[in-house]
Amino acid sequence: MKRELGRYKMGLCFSDKLRMNRESPPPDVVRVFVEYTEGGNHMTAEQLRRFLVEVQGETEVLVSDAEKIIERVTNERHHITKFLRHSLNLDDFLSFLFSDDLNHPVVSKVHQDMASPLSHYFIYTSHNSYLTGNQINSECSDVPLIKALKRGVRALELDLWPNSTKDGILVRHGWAWTPPVELIKCLRSIKDYAFSASAYPVILTLEDHLTPDLQAKAAEMMKEIFMDMVYFSESGDLKDFPSPEDLKDFEKEKDSEESDVSGKTSSEDVSADDEKFEETSEAKEEKDGGSDKESSKMDLLTYSRMILIPSGNARNGLKEALTFDNDGIRRLSLREQNFKKATEMYGTQVIEFTQKNLLRIYPKATRVTSSNYKPFSGWMYGAQMVAFNMQVKWWMWIRQKPDFMMNKGPDGEVFDPKAKLPIKTTLRVKVYMGKGWDSGFQRACFNTWSSPNFYTRVGITGVRGDRVMKKTKKEENTWEPFWDEEFEFQLTVPELALLRVEVHDYNMPEKDDFLGQTCLPVAELRQGTRSVPLYDRKGERLVAVTLLMRFQFA
Repeated sequence: MKRELGRYKMGLCFSDKLRMNRESPPPDVVRVFVEYTEGGNHMTAEQLRRFLVEVQGETEVLVSDAEKIIERVTNERHHITKFLRHSLNLDDFLSFLFSDDLNHPVVSKVHQDMASPLSHYFIYTSHNSYLTGNQINSECSDVPLIKALKRGVRALELDLWPNSTKDGILVRHGWAWTPPVELIKCLRSIKDYAFSASAYPVILTLEDHLTPDLQAKAAEMMKEIFMDMVYFSESGDLKDFPSPEDLKDFEKEKDSEESDVSGKTSSEDVSADDEKFEETSEAKEEKDGGSDKESSKMDLLTYSRMILIPSGNARNGLKEALTFDNDGIRRLSLREQNFKKATEMYGTQVIEFTQKNLLRIYPKATRVTSSNYKPFSGWMYGAQMVAFNMQVKWWMWIRQKPDFMMNKGPDGEVFDPKAKLPIKTTLRVKVYMGKGWDSGFQRACFNTWSSPNFYTRVGITGVRGDRVMKKTKKEENTWEPFWDEEFEFQLTVPELALLRVEVHDYNMPEKDDFLGQTCLPVAELRQGTRSVPLYDRKGERLVAVTLLMRFQFA
């Protein structure tokens, strides 16, 4: 049996008889359908609206919205009679509940306050964003940059090196065997796709190995490609970060596209297997829109003027690196093991640093397969830029940090993620069933002599007191597993908690096979019965593979 990152080659046969389809929806779904149709066989638009408001918690839904849902579902399910149908039968209702587009599990619209300084937000950040695979010999390309931006990544990293003749600029991973890509190709792709998933700023972090002449050439490339999209401070020194909303509405000439690029060059010697490199980060903010006056200002911009955020380093120790001047802002980059040491020795100081400044954490050099560390260890200390190897997985866009992470108590105390805290809320999660797995997992090769035995793991990633993992029973011999099991999670810091959902195939005595996953921020969960999509280890959506789950807070 050959594994392929959660998918498996097709087996020859199964000895057990497979159960393909259930005859009825979960009892809870039947009950609520009967309740809101008052015992009828069809749900009208008004009845659907009441269900969405009273059960799903969607208070702003109108009858016209419910009518659009009915039209969408009936168009997909009843092609011939769609113009005669203005209501949902029970199967239609279940189909609606399983719809990713119509019944997604998290809030999809920006609803948070985006007017605070950039340091008040968690930012979806990519590490070595140009690599197509491992950190040693995979190809460098603009394709991973495009994929990352389409996923909503808001911070990208480019490593800049001279070409062999020292007259051009390449993007590649230094001290490795990664075939390079030209910088200009990467910049053009970033411009084209920067706002395909989000209208908020894009941060470029540059690891700079260029001569002064090539730095000037890089500046000319950026001015030519980004033009007046680049954000810069006219005064030269920022006392505080602009907000995501400020950057989005930069100049207010156009309201649909923007980005940003960050940082000041900083030398930071980092040892890993006796390897040393100089890391240089830059950040610039890009926004579509501007005037002839702004364009003339861009002509005067040099490489150093494009550098927005002064960068600190840990050369003189972590404690000094975490100190900061109240009259200015800066960014600090730490490798994951240095960050762990910093939190163990100076935990509250890390929190204080991130209240005003940007902290970026990146994977250690030994993660040559592009694996990732646990990002929550950074988020719970306020690190805004937890850099992922995007070749593998994870989520976020720009998300506001909770108020308690940005404020101090009456005696100057700050949030301590290691402290024992009282229970703030209880989350009840019910796992009903899976759907579409016969097609979504059709290339899977389970045990040759037995059919799939699915189970789901559900748990919380969060502060120490909230972490827990539970699992359903095994559903044997079926492509449409049905569990109907409920779990309860008592949460002390729900604002930082993530709900983890994993699907596995029970395959004893061999190790269970991982099949799919998702990770949902608890603070963004929508109550009620929801369709939960699943993703593979690389973070790619598993087509048609869905879980039906219910979320309730008490």
